[in-house]
Amino acid sequence: MSLNDPKWWQDSVVYQVYIRSFADSDGDGVGDLPGITSRLPYLRDLGVDALWITPFYTSPQYDHGYDVADYTDVDPLFGTLADADHLVSTAHDLGLRVIVDLVPNHTSSEHAWFRAALAAGPGSPERARYLFRQGRGPGGAEPPNNWKSVFGGPAWTRTDDGEWYLHLFDSTQPDLDWRNPEVPEMFAGVLRFWLDRGVDGFRIDVAHGLFKEASLRDQMVAAGEEPKSGEVSAEHSMVQRDAFVDEPMWDQPEVHDIYRQWHDILDEYGPDRMAVAEAWTQTTESMARFVRPDELDQAFNFAWLLTDWSADDFAAVVTRTLDAVRPVGASPTWVLSNHDVVRHPTRYGGGERGLARARAATLTMLALPGSSYIYQGEELGLEQADVPPEHRQDPSWFRTGEDGRDGCRVPIPWSGDEPPFGFGPAGSQPWIPQPEEWKSLTMAAQEDDPSSTLAFYKAALAARRTFAATAGTDVQVEVADDVLTLRRGPVTVVLNCGDSAVPLPEGEVFATSGPVLGELPADTAVWLR
Repeated sequence: MSLNDPKWWQDSVVYQVYIRSFADSDGDGVGDLPGITSRLPYLRDLGVDALWITPFYTSPQYDHGYDVADYTDVDPLFGTLADADHLVSTAHDLGLRVIVDLVPNHTSSEHAWFRAALAAGPGSPERARYLFRQGRGPGGAEPPNNWKSVFGGPAWTRTDDGEWYLHLFDSTQPDLDWRNPEVPEMFAGVLRFWLDRGVDGFRIDVAHGLFKEASLRDQMVAAGEEPKSGEVSAEHSMVQRDAFVDEPMWDQPEVHDIYRQWHDILDEYGPDRMAVAEAWTQTTESMARFVRPDELDQAFNFAWLLTDWSADDFAAVVTRTLDAVRPVGASPTWVLSNHDVVRHPTRYGGGERGLARARAATLTMLALPGSSYIYQGEELGLEQADVPPEHRQDPSWFRTGEDGRDGCRVPIPWSGDEPPFGFGPAGSQPWIPQPEEWKSLTMAAQEDDPSSTLAFYKAALAARRTFAATAGTDVQVEVADDVLTLRRGPVTVVLNCGDSAVPLPEGEVFATSGPVLGELPADTAVWLR
């Protein structure tokens, strides 16, 4: 990929940086912008094309930056605007693009707008920027509807004056009312602010959630069932299409008018600016609506992430995804891990077998047309960490008591034999403790080992560059005896999801996820040409 390529995202590899856990420059235990800048040569050498950075804006950090108090400044925890500018310019000098996270569904409860709304009281123009409503029942003591928060519990909180406000996530993240023209006007300004500073694109958080049905009616559920807690669950996310959940809070048609406006703003800055949607939709068809030619450029394909270890299921996702994006002329995306889900080596069973499967799924993903998103630390083979309760910080943990997302957010290990493993200055301890056993998984421990997961990623990404932009978008999909075969131009991908080795097809092996000696072992993938 070249910085001169106007459609660079169509076949790029994007590396997700969870800013708190990537590199700490000042020893406070939290990653920051200067820390990222210091590690940009590593990302270039790894072979990625771009980095996506999670929110670094001014925030009280109740949800680790996804509760934004000021969209046009940097939180002192992470640095300064000058640090952000330096990161972008350094990345460009190294041939890397920069995508920043935008959080438009909700603000922080400490945002100036929400503070003004609380002070102004019911019926005020300030409250009209959010979704305040009167409660139901005697004295309005019950929430306005039956919606549940993604983080557990009701999606409504009552204020001191008796009104309720909607928050589909934490109570410190009040949802905006996108039918109020002040809201899209404000975010148009935010887009231009960061585009003026040279960013190459935006990852749109909760892209499917901006509009709710105007009536804010109850969610319909079967008799005796509880309302669903917000975002689409695995069994309804583009894998099965025969069962649907009533979702008046998600994926409303009006959202597409906003993305047409954003498309025009991005085009003002040139054809090489992009946006990718985090849209948990129920079908591939609804996902594809976000990437029509006059809307966003990409949408995350969570079906690949949610699929079980099965050749048949992988094949179904590939076929459905390509069938969905083809009519709108969009490029697909593929992802296996991020900061909200269990790391895929652990999902695939953990240990040596889980890692073997993770590498095989990654190699298969990297061969597909479109772009691949990889999550920091997966190139080191990191599994989900077991975080003791006293160190957990995910707001969903405090609302539900469930494990939450802390285990995939532990700061990554760079070097050394003990924490902080080069994450920050010696003696500083990360905001979430690192497992002692990670000393064998540091970047330094793996960089000279040709059998390491880091070496595998470097080799796979280098091999991918030889065909990613030229192999075309047509894929032939075959499954036999739990072996998936994908043919794309001159490249054949074979993934063995079975329990025993199978014969290799004819062809030159030019990438493999593990040792291959005449046969393709179980839990292994190979590229042939």
